[in-house]
Amino acid sequence: MGRRMSRITEVFQRLRERKRVALIPFMMAGDPDLSVTEELVPQLVEAGADLVEIGVPFSDPIADGPINQRAAQRALAQGVTLRKILATVRRLRERTSVPIVLLSYFNPVLRYGVEDFCKDAVGAGVDGLVVPDLPPDEASALVEAARNSGLDTIFLVTPTSTEERIDLVCRLTTGFVYCVSLTGVTGPRQEVNQEALGLLTRLRARTTLPLVLGFGISTPAQAGEVARYADGVIVGSALIRLIEEAGPQAVETSMQFLSQFRQALDVAS
Repeated sequence: MGRRMSRITEVFQRLRERKRVALIPFMMAGDPDLSVTEELVPQLVEAGADLVEIGVPFSDPIADGPINQRAAQRALAQGVTLRKILATVRRLRERTSVPIVLLSYFNPVLRYGVEDFCKDAVGAGVDGLVVPDLPPDEASALVEAARNSGLDTIFLVTPTSTEERIDLVCRLTTGFVYCVSLTGVTGPRQEVNQEALGLLTRLRARTTLPLVLGFGISTPAQAGEVARYADGVIVGSALIRLIEEAGPQAVETSMQFLSQFRQALDVAS
């Protein structure tokens, strides 16, 4: 019996049929606390999110810029752990069927136990995993455990990735390919890196997997520009900064913010 089609794949198939680009907000679990995270996810879906990416806070987030680092520190100060995040996802599954992708550095997964994590993540309702500090050529144990559990493994490529690295990522990735728009850490940028658009074009010739662009997309206009090349857009640091500044109004403000991106993507596609 073949592997059941994942929720992520199903969503992208539906979106392709409708010629619609996926909107994927990224938030840090537990920022400002897990109750807000639990409230925010269904509201972002209502505002137009097609998938949701949730960050696992870590003390040394090497791929993250200052905005995401501050969010991780706020979450860690609340005592957020990987097990508590999985419990939150389990509760979210009573309210929404949106695909949920976790972004975690490898250390928390390793401490949890790779096989146990993959099994428990799927049991809680997680659909995919991104591990930004785990190179694909060192990920065989994770990939095997994820395949056995039915968890999508999502690897990253950048504008500087070699052809060999791109081929490896395309072989190991399920769900979608995470295309990093720049070399450097996360954070808002003034404009879309044109090399990232070139990366998307290169990838189109190598894989039929959905291509999603993240890192640095901070305005609806930028998202609209990317929509002509990508199957999905991740909005991260700009949303996290909004949550940081909005305080008690974080949920309502985030919905208004994300709906502008949904509108821009729909117009562009």
